[in-house]
Amino acid sequence: METTDRDPNLWRMAKARAKFKAHLMTYLLVNALLWAIWFLTGHHDYGTGLPWPIWSTVFWGFGVLMQGVRAYGFAGRREWSEQEYQRLLRNKETGQ
Repeated sequence: METTDRDPNLWRMAKARAKFKAHLMTYLLVNALLWAIWFLTGHHDYGTGLPWPIWSTVFWGFGVLMQGVRAYGFAGRREWSEQEYQRLLRNKETGQ
């Protein structure tokens, strides 16, 4: 049962962060398994010179990184927004 006194923005942020953490754990576990399979099966590279699990690690990792940026934002971005908001309020009060 959900309470109705939640801040909708904080609740949205909490859900996004929880989804990111679950996605990150899945990414880490699956990629650990893929690298273990690669290691235990003789390091086959099929002529590319690169281990085959590198592709899932890099491309899926980029997706996880972007989800993390959306969930947590760039460092200080929210503070920048608050500072800009306060500046705009001061300008409005002084009539500028």
